[in-house]
Amino acid sequence: MAGDTRQRTARHPGRHSGRSAGRHSADLSGFREVQRLSYECAEAVAAQLRPGVTEREAARMQREWLRDRGVRDWFHLPFAWFGDRTAFANFRIPLQFFPTNRRLEPGMPFILDMAPVYKGFSADIGYSGSLGLNPVQDRLMSDLRAHRTLILEQVRERRSLREIYEDVERLMNRQGYANRHRAYPFGVIAHKIDRVKERRWSPTAFGFGTQSLKGLASDALHGHREGWSPLWSPYHFSDHPPQPGLWAVEPHLGFRGTGAKFEEILVVTDSRDPEESAFWLDDDLPHVRRWAEEEKAA
Repeated sequence: MAGDTRQRTARHPGRHSGRSAGRHSADLSGFREVQRLSYECAEAVAAQLRPGVTEREAARMQREWLRDRGVRDWFHLPFAWFGDRTAFANFRIPLQFFPTNRRLEPGMPFILDMAPVYKGFSADIGYSGSLGLNPVQDRLMSDLRAHRTLILEQVRERRSLREIYEDVERLMNRQGYANRHRAYPFGVIAHKIDRVKERRWSPTAFGFGTQSLKGLASDALHGHREGWSPLWSPYHFSDHPPQPGLWAVEPHLGFRGTGAKFEEILVVTDSRDPEESAFWLDDDLPHVRRWAEEEKAA
């Protein structure tokens, strides 16, 4: 849970582990494997954070941990944000997202964000925590549960991405929070992900893997011709029903210089069965386990 940097060891498959979602089940297993690997990395690095560690050092720890386990390519290189940077305070240009020399202090919130490619499968995750107690971020993390539920319900209803985005923002406002995913490029709350061709040489550009960028650009061109976008934003180009595929979804709350988010894969299919039409790839993730523990304690 946020503020608890102990590494968890549960590795049970999510309740949808046998579903094919319009793809071969082995594909979903591959995406689930890299997503779990990413969260395992986040928990391992969070457990090693100490006062004085910088964002750059935390980002390097993520890179090294994943490379030691076979990751050679990225959708984007790891990020780390400490303190008010978890709420993207005063972020105005893309360069401000990159890790800095900001040092972690006791009680300070942090977010670790990584998007590795492993065995040709990609993931993009966000992990929120704090160095010791941080009641504000704890509350933000608890309140994010309603956003995960809302997003899934409305995707199953085939509401337009733009409408869902607006409803998520309205929920944030009712909770008393600021929408901080609006600070991302194009204000996105999510983007599509897919398989990535494995190469011996996997260069990056501006922090992003070139193979993944090519895939996203190809999706954008294909979607433009058919009237959809691989970016889930508040703008007109997202005014269409959810496109089948895998989406990395990241609602991001902010409150007075503290931010929190989760990021995980949502599977969208063309099934007419509501439960099969959309589902979270894995229900055995740190934030989901946290909410289950809170429910038991209530």
